[in-house]
Formats: sequence, C-alpha cells, structure tokens
Amino acid sequence: MLAAPRRVACAVSGGVDSAVAALLLRRRGYQVTGVFMKNWDPLDEQGACSVDRDCEDAYRVCQKLDIPFHQVSYVKEYWNEVFSDLLKEYELGRTPNPDIVCNKHIKFNYFLHYAMDNLGADAIATGHYARTSLEDEEVFQQKHIKSPQRLFRNRFEVRNTVKLLQGADLFKDQTFFLSQISQDALKKTIFPLGDLTKSFVKKIAAEHSLHHVLKKKESMGICFIGERNFENFLLEYLEPQPGNFVSIEDKKVMGKHKGWFLYTIGQRARLAGLKDAWFVVDKDVSTGDVFVAPSRDHPALYRDLLRTNRVHWIAEEPPALLVREKMMDCHFRFRHQMALVPCVLTLNQDGSVWVTLVKPARAITPGQFAVFYKGDECLGSGKILRMGPSVYTMQQGRNREEVPKKEETDKIEPAT
Repeated sequence: MLAAPRRVACAVSGGVDSAVAALLLRRRGYQVTGVFMKNWDPLDEQGACSVDRDCEDAYRVCQKLDIPFHQVSYVKEYWNEVFSDLLKEYELGRTPNPDIVCNKHIKFNYFLHYAMDNLGADAIATGHYARTSLEDEEVFQQKHIKSPQRLFRNRFEVRNTVKLLQGADLFKDQTFFLSQISQDALKKTIFPLGDLTKSFVKKIAAEHSLHHVLKKKESMGICFIGERNFENFLLEYLEPQPGNFVSIEDKKVMGKHKGWFLYTIGQRARLAGLKDAWFVVDKDVSTGDVFVAPSRDHPALYRDLLRTNRVHWIAEEPPALLVREKMMDCHFRFRHQMALVPCVLTLNQDGSVWVTLVKPARAITPGQFAVFYKGDECLGSGKILRMGPSVYTMQQGRNREEVPKKEETDKIEPAT
C-alpha cells in the first residue's frame, strides 16, 4: 500500500522566498498548502500598508503552483503579543525587535498550531534562510506536543534536541530572527531555502515564471510601518515627551526633541542649525535627555559589556559547558548581518548572562537581542537590558584619576 503523502503547511508572504519554498516542497512530492498570515489591519491607521497587495501576490503564487491557499488573521494576537510589547519597550527607552518577537509568538506558535490542528499538517515550512539538524523525514516523525512553560527545561526530559544552524548563504542567513523560537516548533519545521543562495532562489523563481514576486522590492524594516515616516508612526500611538539633546562632552543643550523613544543609540540626531553630524550615544528616560556626540565613531558609542534578560536557549538549556564552567566563549551579534563578535558569557542564577566582548562594539542598544553562535549553530538569544560603561566614560574616569596624581607629584619637593 502506498504511504499517504506528507502534508506541509507553508507560510506564504507574497515574496519570492516563500514562493520558492512552496515550489521546492511541491517538487519533493509533498502535499503543500499555502497559508498567508494577516498580522496587521490597515484600517488601524491612516498610512499605506501593503497587506492586501501581499495577500493577492501570495494567492497568485498558490494558483500558479496549483496548491490550496488559506488566509488566517492574527491581527488581535499580533497587537497583544508583538505590537503592545513594542510600544512598552519604546516607552522604557529601549529599541525593540518586533520581527524576532513575531516569529516567536505568531509564525512559530499560532501558525504552527493552526497548521497541525486545523489543516492536519505533518510539518510547517517558511522561506527563511536557515537550516536545522533534522532531515525532512525526521521532521515528519517528530510528535507534536505542546510543552508546559517552565523557567528551565528538564535536562533529562529533552532528548534528541534539534539544532538551529546558519543558512548556506551567510549574508542572507536569518537565524538571527529565529533565535527565540521553541524547540517544539523547530522540530516540526522545514526550511527549504537553507542550502541555497538568494541569487539561486531568484533564478528558480524566474525559471518557473514567478515574475510577479521577483519584481517586488525586498521587504526591509518593520513590516507594518511600510513606507511611512517612523517618527510620525510612533507618535500616532505614544504621547510626545519633549526633552533636550545634550552634548555628552560638555553637557551643553544642543536642541529639542519630541520624545526619547524616537531615537536609538548610534543613529544620527538632526540638530537644527548644525551642519556637522551628531549621533545619539545614550538616553536618560528619567529626565528625557538624549545624549549626543559629534562623531559617528565617538568613544561614547563603544562598550564591551552588556547584560541580557533570561536567555532563551534553543537546543541545550543552558549549554552544558556554561553550566559546568559558569563561563563560555562564543560569538554574538545584536543586529542582523553585522559581523559576529567574539565574546565570553557569564551565567547568572536567574538565567540571564553577562556578555563581555573581546573588543568594544559600536551602538550596543538596550531592547535589541544579543544572539549567540558557536560555529554554525545559533544557540539562542537574550534581550539586552543593561550596558557597561562606554569607552568614553572609562577614559574620563582615568583622566580624573590622573589629574590628582599629577598635582601630588607637583607638590613633592625636589631632592637637593
């Protein structure tokens, strides 16, 4: 008797990557269903959101591939679990990453359960450039069980954990955005583009006449903001909190702003009447001051120490080496596509880590995720909550120490 075909629910976004992912799954002989997730309601604001156009493009992909198309709305879930969190983070003076949070709560949680429970899928798939340590057939054999939430997983309960591995195209690699997803979700996920480069994916799309998605611009930035001005968008939801731009060097007021939440560390601060570029180096939420420095590479932008919240470890929670030694060498990044930075992790009792960088990095930003790697494995991530002193602060401290020493030396009477 012939085995029933494997059923895979593939997330389709209306872009080229998810279209080719669905195509490749179909070529492998699976019974594929395309699912478009609507996470934002364009009626919620005045701007131009492209949700409806993306949905139409996703539908056309499914028609071309001759696979069923489903649309599912997670507008309420997205608002409650991603967007509300984003606003709260900005109010706290941090800079959130909604794409990481969306993958955790929406794609690899609500969509996963919808695919399994409503569509009877054996696995889900997305167009992310990432790999796992499982072959397709091993994914289909995994049982779908929702694990209870605990502070740490029982080390003896989880066997044969699945690793999240970087995609073959290291420039496009998207494990950064997947660094908070659960072990349960990873076990049931196929990444068809994991071994491919972006240029090869585009070639496949062209060969199969998926021209309408090939012509689309690569989606960048926060999906629901689209082409709009970010400052205006945020001010639709948060009350203005006027404050001062203050020079980090002499504490002189350099100008006014509408709210500290509109600025992130490392970005250019547009100061009225000044031709030279000034950059945001720090924020004080209690006073509303945004501190700025007169150079893109000012030492106030560089730090070599940070602390996260409780780290979400993907395969081993926490890694055995870190538990045993309380410290571990690895690499990390806090922005997608930034070069990996060597660091040392120190484990705290609450599951958070101190991250000590081998050399200072520019614009480490609270609210962003520190994503950890060992070799080609993405170990997991933690949200940056605290930062050590900047190189500039350290220099100032040293200078203050040296001045009294000089004065003391001057007081010493010369030997006769």
